[in-house]
Amino acid sequence: MENPLLLFPQLNISASKDKAYYKKTMIKEEPHKATKQKRNRLSLLLQKPEFHEGDHLGKPGSLTKAASVSPEEAVKWGESFDKLLSEKAGLDAFTKFLKTEFSEENIEFWIACEDYKKSKSAHELLPKAKTIFETFIQKDAPKEVNLDFHTREVTSRSMGQPERSTFEAAQSTVYRLMEQDSYPRFLRSAPYLGLLQGRAPARAPLRRRSRSFTVSDFKGARPNPTLW
Repeated sequence: MENPLLLFPQLNISASKDKAYYKKTMIKEEPHKATKQKRNRLSLLLQKPEFHEGDHLGKPGSLTKAASVSPEEAVKWGESFDKLLSEKAGLDAFTKFLKTEFSEENIEFWIACEDYKKSKSAHELLPKAKTIFETFIQKDAPKEVNLDFHTREVTSRSMGQPERSTFEAAQSTVYRLMEQDSYPRFLRSAPYLGLLQGRAPARAPLRRRSRSFTVSDFKGARPNPTLW
């Protein structure tokens, strides 16, 4: 029996085209595969235990839990940003508020820095510093925070031999941005005002991304945490 490819040469041509198309498709899929692998590595990075100490990031809490807070205690949160962050219920409530604005990376970075400074030995500093840097500071980090060029460069240069003070400048910058931008809005938010009046908080509204502020926006500005 004769070879069908000799009788119908167009079949041979079609098979060659299919083979070429298969090779081309495989080449295109490689970058997608690499991207998927990179995302998987980032996912594992964000699951590192140091970001869940104290249950702040693993369980950011909610204003539902904070509903048990007395109006008198809620009033204290409005006295200063330090007072709000120093109490777990206040920190949890503020974290949930930032989630509604898609800016929770700021408080998560601040908490990670607080944990970093509590490292018991120099041996712990390097892996923690690397994780914080890759998660929050380096360009295109999965939870990149808003830092000015100088602060980012100073922090990057100190990564060779990280110390407990490595992230102080960056943490101070992010703290100031939250204090002068997010904190006043938190004090004016319906859930917080509900706590002041002793009411359970209403269901959170549809999340929206707030305007991204830069450090220069707040030069010379003073915080105004008034309720009205």
